Amino acid sequence: MVQVDQPRQKVYEALKDLDIEFQVYDHPPISHRGEAFHFPQAIEGGRCRNLFLRNSGGKNHYLVILELDVPLDLGILSQRLSEKRLGFASEERLMRVLGVLPGSVSPFNFLNGKGKDVFIIVDQALLRHEKLVFHPNENTASLVLSVKDFKKYLQTLGNRIEFLDLSR
Repeated sequence: MVQVDQPRQKVYEALKDLDIEFQVYDHPPISHRGEAFHFPQAIEGGRCRNLFLRNSGGKNHYLVILELDVPLDLGILSQRLSEKRLGFASEERLMRVLGVLPGSVSPFNFLNGKGKDVFIIVDQALLRHEKLVFHPNENTASLVLSVKDFKKYLQTLGNRIEFLDLSR
């Protein structure tokens, strides 16, 4: 039997408990967005980029989920969220708030029992896909699930969630 490490296993078990179907594809580590463009074409679905942001005071945290190749203007997003300024969280803050290292940020990080106060923002453009692709809490695999099941999963978290048009 193949040993599956704990972070991935926790994601798989949670999705199974919710009766959510998914597929997993193993691959070499992907640590930045450019490498993700070289995914095998067999992995179908909207390829998601997950950004962990904090406001200028460091009190508010945001997980922004958008399509891999969509640019994001942090200044405009800051205004839309009534924040003075948004920036990327440090590696230390990422570990403290979500319990993961850079390159492994995903909506499944909340299964670590952390991040209940993180505001989740999902780009509405992702909803046009039938399926979405995420890391299962580590960057050596990709997990594919339907948009319907992704929304079902999000509703179980208890976090504030908003679907926004991030193209403007």
